Amino acid sequence: MTKLTLGSHPYLLGFDQLERLLERNAKSGNEGYPPFNIEQTSANSYRITLAVAGFAEEDLAITVEDRQLVIRGRQNDDAEGRVFLHRGIAARQFQRSFVLADGVEVGEAVMENGLLHVDLTRAQPETVVQTIMIRKG
Repeated sequence: MTKLTLGSHPYLLGFDQLERLLERNAKSGNEGYPPFNIEQTSANSYRITLAVAGFAEEDLAITVEDRQLVIRGRQNDDAEGRVFLHRGIAARQFQRSFVLADGVEVGEAVMENGLLHVDLTRAQPETVVQTIMIRKG
């Protein structure tokens, strides 16, 4: 049985990179922590909001690596010398990844009331009409 891929279809030329992006996203295995929302704020802009209560700005890192937005959080465990009778709030680390389409740029990031907001914008591509000359062979 032959595996049908985007790159093997005769009318989908150059879409093999899309297939690799889908495979990479499926393998990322994001857990449920921290919870997040993705909202469309206008026709060409989005906002990702992560619930990062307990994290300070210096505990968070936002990077773009190979068309992938990566948000990492690492808290310092300041429990030394403290005696907990119950510890339900653990100092834990996380990594969330979001694959970005071509033309999507990361704007600003704002921390507000335990929520981290990351704004994204999508540039409108110019409509290009190209005429290809046919030469005699």
